[in-house]
Amino acid sequence: MKRRSFTKSMGLGALAVAISPGHITKYYFDTAHKFNLNYAPHLGMFKNLAGEDPIDQLNFMADQGFTAFEDNDMKGREPEVQIKMAQVMEKRGLVMGVFVAHKIYWREANLASGDPDKRKEFLKDIEASIEVAKRVNAKWMTVVPGHVDLRQKMAYQTTHVVESLKRASELLEPHDLTMVLEPLNFRDHPGLFLSESPQAYEICKAVDSPSCKILFDIYHQQIQEGNLIPNIEKSWDEIAYFQIGDNPGRKEPTTGEINYRNVFKYIHNKGYQGILGMEHGNSIEGSTGEKSLIEAYKSVDNFL
Repeated sequence: MKRRSFTKSMGLGALAVAISPGHITKYYFDTAHKFNLNYAPHLGMFKNLAGEDPIDQLNFMADQGFTAFEDNDMKGREPEVQIKMAQVMEKRGLVMGVFVAHKIYWREANLASGDPDKRKEFLKDIEASIEVAKRVNAKWMTVVPGHVDLRQKMAYQTTHVVESLKRASELLEPHDLTMVLEPLNFRDHPGLFLSESPQAYEICKAVDSPSCKILFDIYHQQIQEGNLIPNIEKSWDEIAYFQIGDNPGRKEPTTGEINYRNVFKYIHNKGYQGILGMEHGNSIEGSTGEKSLIEAYKSVDNFL
């Protein structure tokens, strides 16, 4: 995901150049915005304003008032980069969100198949992800169970998935880490085993571990099932993480059909203190688009 934005206008005070202890931020508003929820941008979202360097981007996010950060690709970064990013996040008050914990099988059954070699591979990935999580101070990691097995009934597939997740939970529990299962919509990702929040809820109840919870991606579930707030309510005790994107287009809130102000108000009123990952693109390219994105979040966060 790549993004961009900023210049001067919109009545929020002049943009300026600032040199502060420990980092340089090219552009910032006079005061960081105080968001009601922990929205988490990702690298590339503000690269026109912050530059290409990941550290500059993290500092820029913090300067705008964001309190979290997520990085699907964190596991693939060099350990020294992970450590440096973690140090900056700790210094700037950014909580680390999810990273992808394992190889995702987009077109082939793995966990649903019950194949012992595929299960062994998955568990090895989870073990490696534990070390990454420790390095970057992460508490959550994304798990996608992969493609359906067309040769097996769904009940058998579900049993295989549950068993793999139970084994993974045994690895994660001693470290107080949580894998979050992400249902993905049928349109963008046809043929995947996990697609709906009730299905994820059923699986988490069967695994019965604090280390196996739901990642409720609002974009995916608007496409897959709609009825967002009632489905969030029914799944609430198994949801540990949210991700954001408007539909159609998978861009920032206010660009599509989802009433994000009401959704965020509901989540806030439930007492949620976790992270909401900004896993979407920018609707407008360049610095203008980056400024527009921040303004959109200020708008939908204005629900109190």
